[in-house]
Amino acid sequence: MKLVRKDLEKDNAGQVTLIPEEPEDMWHTYNLLQVGDSLRASTIRKVQTESSTGSVGSNRIRTTLTLCVETIDFDSQACQLRVKGTNIQENEYVKMGAYHTIELEPNRQFTLAKKQWDSVVLERIEQACDPAWSADVAAVVMQEGLAHVCLVTPSMTLTRAKVEVNIPRKRKGNCSQHDRALERFYEQVVQAIQRHINFEVVKCVLVASPGFVREQFCDYMFQQAVKTDNKLLLENRSKFLQVHSSSGHKYALKEALCDPAVTSRLSDTKAAGEVKALDDFYKMLQHEPDRAFYGLKHVEKANEAMAIDTLLISDELFRHQDVATRARYVKLVDSVRENMGTVRIFSSLHVSGEQLGQLTGVAAILRFPVAELSDESSSEED
Repeated sequence: MKLVRKDLEKDNAGQVTLIPEEPEDMWHTYNLLQVGDSLRASTIRKVQTESSTGSVGSNRIRTTLTLCVETIDFDSQACQLRVKGTNIQENEYVKMGAYHTIELEPNRQFTLAKKQWDSVVLERIEQACDPAWSADVAAVVMQEGLAHVCLVTPSMTLTRAKVEVNIPRKRKGNCSQHDRALERFYEQVVQAIQRHINFEVVKCVLVASPGFVREQFCDYMFQQAVKTDNKLLLENRSKFLQVHSSSGHKYALKEALCDPAVTSRLSDTKAAGEVKALDDFYKMLQHEPDRAFYGLKHVEKANEAMAIDTLLISDELFRHQDVATRARYVKLVDSVRENMGTVRIFSSLHVSGEQLGQLTGVAAILRFPVAELSDESSSEED
């Protein structure tokens, strides 16, 4: 997602202009839209025209409309988003108050205005516009003298660095020039890895190459890490996975990602944080039930006691039509963060998000048991 402009007032009213660039961005946009918002975008309208002879025809005309949003329809399979509402700005083709449906498309900008931009919505824009946030897989595709350091998001691959070093051929009885150049090349690749890969976010680093280049590079990197006591590389050694590729060019990454060993490893990284958090919640519910609660009322009470260590909440709840109910969820998220708790917002499109939805969509792992809550039943109508 590309942020074109952001105009917010002190009271958090205002508008934001965005360009969705990937199918995934349509999901983010769906989560930003609410009934009552104002949406301005380019659209096609069927307009009746009358010629000088009096004959009536109809033309499809592209125009820009501003709608007051009434219904939002998202097709998760096709990643299509349709927004229906009434026209609230003068237009030569559409009367004020007339209904129209805008179909939002990738690579076409729109402007969204709200009376109140809350922290959850602003955070989603930040995450959607920062590709590195969702890139939990990194890759180094290399051959002798050429390497690409990439970040792999669920929907795209971003080249963060390209390293090129001229490696002289080995000569009979004299390999020193070749070896020195190769060492210089490896060193530059290691520096690029440290500069561009955020190991707090990245859960797996693929090192792909033809032949033995990847093995030689990894041996060099970790030998140097031991010599220089490079804790960053040593602590994340288990995240490196060596795979075959036909070359060091970026296009060779696709075949590396199709490797069965890689696909099984990568399936664990997608939403792995959410899956682990939900797993931790179920374990806590089983072994220490007085430190695991679900349902809005119970979780709010736990939050009042500043007992929440991790809050698990579904993004579906932030699409609630009732403004007051939505504000209640936002207030809970803000409060948990203020009390130094961790907040995990689950996507309702993921399996983990569906499971959380069965538990009312909101759950919490507590730092310590809360006596009044322990006596009550954990089932709730919220």
